Amino acid sequence: MPWILLVVAGLLEIVWATALKHTEGFTRFWPSALALSMATLSFVLLSAAMKQLPIGTAYAVWVGIGAVGVAIAGIVTLGEAMSWQRMGFLALIIAGIIGLKAVES
Repeated sequence: MPWILLVVAGLLEIVWATALKHTEGFTRFWPSALALSMATLSFVLLSAAMKQLPIGTAYAVWVGIGAVGVAIAGIVTLGEAMSWQRMGFLALIIAGIIGLKAVES
């Protein structure tokens, strides 16, 4: 169960970070409300997962899911550049997340 909470927390990190891009410095209400509420929920779920998972593993996986997800969201929805180098480094992050999960099980 803590791994499910952690993955959901990481997915919510993608939502709040992407919404943050659209807040225009917290001057737009709905993107700001979405970003703040999803960030809060993401932190709550991360905290719950940390009750049973080591802090280093939980935080690294949470950040990794968010970093990869936001980078992909930027490419897909915001037209950010995609290169084989960028994709390669994102793959390394994914490999790290899988490795941390593997040694934690």
